[in-house]
Amino acid sequence: MLEFIPVESGRLILRCSASWTRDDPRPSLRVALDELHSFSADDVVAIDASGLTCWDSTFVVFLRDLDKAMRAENRALDCSALPDGIRRLLALANETENAGVARRNTRPGILTRLGERVLAFWSAATDMLRFVGEVLLSVVSVLAGRNPMRWRELAFQFSSSGPSALPIVSLISVLIGLVLAFVGAVQLRHFGAEIYIADLVALGMSREMGAMMTAIIVAGRTGAAFAAELGSMQANEEIDAIRTFGIDPMSFLVAPRVLALSLAMPLLTLYSDLLGMIGGMLVSCGMMGLSVSEYYHQSLQAVGLVDFGVGLLKGSIFGVLIALAGCMRGMQSGRNSAAVGKATTSAVVTSIVAIVVADSILTVLYDALGW
Repeated sequence: MLEFIPVESGRLILRCSASWTRDDPRPSLRVALDELHSFSADDVVAIDASGLTCWDSTFVVFLRDLDKAMRAENRALDCSALPDGIRRLLALANETENAGVARRNTRPGILTRLGERVLAFWSAATDMLRFVGEVLLSVVSVLAGRNPMRWRELAFQFSSSGPSALPIVSLISVLIGLVLAFVGAVQLRHFGAEIYIADLVALGMSREMGAMMTAIIVAGRTGAAFAAELGSMQANEEIDAIRTFGIDPMSFLVAPRVLALSLAMPLLTLYSDLLGMIGGMLVSCGMMGLSVSEYYHQSLQAVGLVDFGVGLLKGSIFGVLIALAGCMRGMQSGRNSAAVGKATTSAVVTSIVAIVVADSILTVLYDALGW
């Protein structure tokens, strides 16, 4: 099946004969290389496949591996006498392998990748600021009466963002109140200060947890819905059709959603605060032996209007951030179903990151102002 024949000085013929398929016995590459090493390293090896009666891809793989091994030893392999089909397959295999090596060798360095990341971040930040500016101008134009907005759409979005979210907000708020009260009870019972569970729950819910948990729920529920709705409209070219009619999509689509969620979030936050306090009352009265009136009066002494105002302000800011993130990702979506899914995921992630960052900044600011 495989035979090296010296024909002249500096030239060898590798004659391949018989059937060379997967089911036939065939020599290994190692045996062929060992036999080749008995000849001069300067000899050019020419392939003669005229004696082949049948072959398949195993013969092509053998020739590719032989060529690769000979090139590693600076030997030359002449494949010009092979049939056209085999030569094309060899060329395709070598081209694919060379392309993979080129991709590995052209991998950019760490400074290049760092620069690309910085440029991508700068471009994303610029797009975000531009979108926020356009939304702000459209909201001002709508409120001033210069651009049309469907007030029925505003009412629908408010209903979807606010009352429709009450069941899940109720469940999560009560559970958060239960958790806060139980964690506080574990420590306060050592000092006989179970009465201060009401202070812990009331302050925690009104200043921090009510707005934070409500915002995260709304980000996963309403923010994702905004991104999916606008992304689907982008994929179906409905937004392009709106522009064709001379209607500003920002005023027509984005402004109602931003205004609706900005109005709904403070109300949901206040509702979450009250439900969280009720959850804390269940633990205090059921496990700690406090009466409902004691818990109620202690909560009134612990929190004031400033504490509720701090939480409501956070909720309003979180609502704006969620609406902006959801609408921005939806408007930036591509024109296929996969892009809509990515836009929805990105909207939720962007909203949660913005919520955490804004909450940190507001907490430091409140402390500096003495609130």
